[in-house]
Amino acid sequence: MRSTSLLKLLSLILLPGLPAVTTAQLSDSDAFLEERAVMVETQIEARGVKDARVLDSMKEVPRHLFISESLWPLAYSDRPLSISNDQTISQPYIVALMTELLQPEEHHVVLEIGTGSGYQAAVLSKLVDRVYTIEIVPELGRSAESILDRLGYDNVTVRVGDGYQGWPEEAPFDRIIVTAAPEEIPQKLVEQLKPGGRMILPVGPQWWGQDLLILEKDGEGNVKTTQSLPVRFVPMIRGNVFQ
Repeated sequence: MRSTSLLKLLSLILLPGLPAVTTAQLSDSDAFLEERAVMVETQIEARGVKDARVLDSMKEVPRHLFISESLWPLAYSDRPLSISNDQTISQPYIVALMTELLQPEEHHVVLEIGTGSGYQAAVLSKLVDRVYTIEIVPELGRSAESILDRLGYDNVTVRVGDGYQGWPEEAPFDRIIVTAAPEEIPQKLVEQLKPGGRMILPVGPQWWGQDLLILEKDGEGNVKTTQSLPVRFVPMIRGNVFQ
């Protein structure tokens, strides 16, 4: 829903706190545009993600600007990448798949748990009315907020806090997406999901044996969960560990 102007992107060259960005890399002839198109065609669409809005968002959002410049050569590769504090930016296919499974609509208000670099929130911001996103690591939360703001994703609000608590002041949410793995589905997140809502999250032990789940809440508040596929996410951290 939100477009990023070239003028605003070019202004990033002179701003501190982000990887160096050249004018050529941000122009319409930028080689990264072609890399994103190839990424979507070969890594995402070829594996069965068909939602045209999701594919368009993945083509548009500059993944390389959400990671350090040293990793730019790998920005559109078929793999997760390290960001900081032992956290990662997810594999593009997983970002696209989880977004498609979420079934986002333009009027939706979405809660994301695990802001990380801000990339998933940026992808969602083009598909829904508003994104609220929570990151427990203060440095990551502040960095993501700065990047999202500078790139013009003005319908995303970032909070540093415990994702297990959700965001009760803005609840209920049409959709919830969790990008780190709790060992069990957090009950407070279920409570903050609207009737008729949907939540996508990985669940399972740290580092292995996790499943990507689709949780649906019907009009009476009954919950049904469906397993999508095995996944491997960083663990969802509880409490004020990094405060």
